[in-house]
Amino acid sequence: MTLHFMKYRKLSYWISGALVLLSILSLSIKGLNYGIDFAGGISMEVTSNSPDYTVDKMRHDLAAFSPELQSVDEKSILIRVGLPKGATDAEQNARVREIKDILGNRVEYAQVQIVGPKIGGELVRGGILAVLVSFVLMAVYIWIRYRGGYAVGSFVSLVFDFILMFGFFSVMGLEFNQTAIAVILMGVGYSINDKVVNYDRIDENVKKYHKMPMDDVIDLSVNEMLSRTLMTSITTMLALLGLFVFGGLALRDFAIAMTFSIVMGTLTSMYISNVILYHFNIRETQY
Repeated sequence: MTLHFMKYRKLSYWISGALVLLSILSLSIKGLNYGIDFAGGISMEVTSNSPDYTVDKMRHDLAAFSPELQSVDEKSILIRVGLPKGATDAEQNARVREIKDILGNRVEYAQVQIVGPKIGGELVRGGILAVLVSFVLMAVYIWIRYRGGYAVGSFVSLVFDFILMFGFFSVMGLEFNQTAIAVILMGVGYSINDKVVNYDRIDENVKKYHKMPMDDVIDLSVNEMLSRTLMTSITTMLALLGLFVFGGLALRDFAIAMTFSIVMGTLTSMYISNVILYHFNIRETQY
């Protein structure tokens, strides 16, 4: 059975436009949920020494610091507390001592991490630089690898992938930290790889079927690669499911974001890049 992807190309325009608009609006209004890596703050992983000392009681005791508390597993609890803007090293250490004094000997500390605002700002700049450099390098690769409609389709879908990845973190409110940067770059890289494989098959079929209409050539190519694409995506998502279920809180956001990036990369390879390619006379494309 041949699936006719190009039959719904006009619908893909509207859906793509809506997703991009939603991402931009969310980034403009809601912004990103910066983690301690970027915003600065204190992160403590503790274990209660008593079953009676629950997360709710900890939250009540630390209410003055407006903490974020999350259960990592059955025993461990993650405590996150922000720091005042421009806090000095002495003020950061004093805040840690205040928290420890409140919690007392009712908990044991598995990990204590302090990220000052200055360090967080440097990490933000480093993360932005990493994304920009990766974008430029991918764009250069696309331009060297392809010409004409292939280059335009790949470049537009690359921009689309980046916008949607940042938008997803904003809409879902997932913590945006150094791991999030890695997820975005890995996800976009996965997407670009899928597009390259897809475009290579389209190029082969364009040369093979000289008189076949362009939409039929694209549909044929996507269908020929569909089983490979789905198997790769499904096996990767099964691994991510294991991380989501058994990896604890620290890997949960990573698994969610990576799953989205795989689904996004698969769909943009089938539609966005191919729909743009459809509007070019690629039979005259020269490499």
